[in-house]
Amino acid sequence: MRAKKAIILTTAVALFFGVFFLFPVVMVIGEAFVDKEGGFTSAYVVQIFANPVYLEGLWNALLLGVTSTFAALLIAFPLALFTHRYRFPLKGPLSALILVPLVLPPFVGAVGVKQMLGVKGALNAFLEKLGMMDPAAPIDWLGEGRFWGIVIMNALHLYPILYMNIAASLAHLDPAMEEAAQNLGCSPWRRLRRITMPLTMPGIFAGGAIVFIWSFTELGVPLVFDYSRVAPVQIYDGLKDLESNPFPYALVAVMLVISSAVFLLSKALLGRSRLGTAPRPKGRQTEKVLRGAKGWLLTALFLGVFLLASLPHLGVILLSMATDWYGTILPEQLTGAHYDEALGHPLVVPSIQNSLLYASGAMLVDLLLGLAIAWVIVRSTIRGRALLDALVMLPLAVPGLVLAFGYLALAQEGRAFSFLVGANGNPVILLVIAYAVCRLPYVVRAAVAGLQQSNVTLEEAALSLGATPMRMMRRIALPLLSANLLAGGILAFAFAMLEVSDSLILAQQAEHFPITKAIYALLNTLGNGYELASALGVWAMVFLGISIVGAVSLAGKRGGLFRM
Repeated sequence: MRAKKAIILTTAVALFFGVFFLFPVVMVIGEAFVDKEGGFTSAYVVQIFANPVYLEGLWNALLLGVTSTFAALLIAFPLALFTHRYRFPLKGPLSALILVPLVLPPFVGAVGVKQMLGVKGALNAFLEKLGMMDPAAPIDWLGEGRFWGIVIMNALHLYPILYMNIAASLAHLDPAMEEAAQNLGCSPWRRLRRITMPLTMPGIFAGGAIVFIWSFTELGVPLVFDYSRVAPVQIYDGLKDLESNPFPYALVAVMLVISSAVFLLSKALLGRSRLGTAPRPKGRQTEKVLRGAKGWLLTALFLGVFLLASLPHLGVILLSMATDWYGTILPEQLTGAHYDEALGHPLVVPSIQNSLLYASGAMLVDLLLGLAIAWVIVRSTIRGRALLDALVMLPLAVPGLVLAFGYLALAQEGRAFSFLVGANGNPVILLVIAYAVCRLPYVVRAAVAGLQQSNVTLEEAALSLGATPMRMMRRIALPLLSANLLAGGILAFAFAMLEVSDSLILAQQAEHFPITKAIYALLNTLGNGYELASALGVWAMVFLGISIVGAVSLAGKRGGLFRM
């Protein structure tokens, strides 16, 4: 009976994923190879590499992905290594603080970066004040086309994901290996190069793959920086003539292939030998206690990273309260009027209500599906459960931009998903499903961890005493899983609230805008649009910060929700 239920659940999940994940992906790829007469053609894909405009956009996206990942690694690896090896003052609070960049969507933080590092930004004003820069020849810190501004924003926003994956890998290293090397006279640098780094490569590639895919397909930040020479923005611009222009399909297909290749490579590396990894011996102290100047030096390093990563957020907060901030170090005058004005704007309150509706629906779908999937993976013995586990992780490999593009194409009149669009173009069902599919892996990982940690004998005892499966779930399993499910649900809800690609692409009418689309619309509003967008961004930052702190505290195991 149990096996039968597992088969039913697996079939239902497979159908859901087949329709709402694989089908849009396959459709996008298919459209890239279909000519106007319905026959097969590779001309559109070939043209992507022959057309200098599309080729430049793709190349710039690759450069952004690689550079952002490398920059994030330079920040994350030392932090994870120091956290693993040393105990220093304020280690606990600072280890939590360096996760703060996750509390704000990067495209909102980009507003703060522009304000701080622009030609007339705060940094140049500061250097002019010190006499270190000629006012007639200001430095453009963001680079030509704002390339380096995007890299900075991506790295500062995403390095926590790499940090958590590397920290999790370091936690499983056998300390005896480094101790043996030390006893044999191996220098610290050589131990790092020959032992630590090779054994942490799975964590580096796992986190690096996620960071690369997110940076490679990032849409919001380039839009804020007006960086049009990049593939995601070219795809976004191509939505205007989607029915007659096949090249957005071809560009999406190429980006999907690259993202999938990176994901599969990381999975292959994760599957390599685990030689040298082992649980830490219980009660064994593996952290070196640093006191005095050395300890406070590490404290200063962690605090410095936190302050650096907080600069975009600080810029957004100050801009949200500024009456005038142009060519000065700080705003000349502060006000709280923008917050009141933002809440009174016709876009803002409806967008908050819409986001609450979309995110709540997505969270409920994820909780139901995530629990069912986790139960099959951990508690059943049917064949194919490992395949099911791999299937639900695929949204990490497929960029949200690709899925959003596929949903929009299929939602056109007369196509397969057109029934998901309500009256007056209401995308509520479409957005709920899109949000749910993209965030499902987090809920599944949280539920799987909870089931693996809970004692299965309690469930078996309840069933043997005559409890029905539903009563056992209600009285035994769900209470034991509540913290894990709540953590995964909070993350799914919070990230759905501030999803960028799905929101920008699928919400076309102002009355259906979610928060992120409303922020983008305000950024393009004349007058005090930037200030109003920043005020709404601050409200979003506070909300997401509270959500993530709650999720991390409930998750129990650092990094578990962001691992592949």
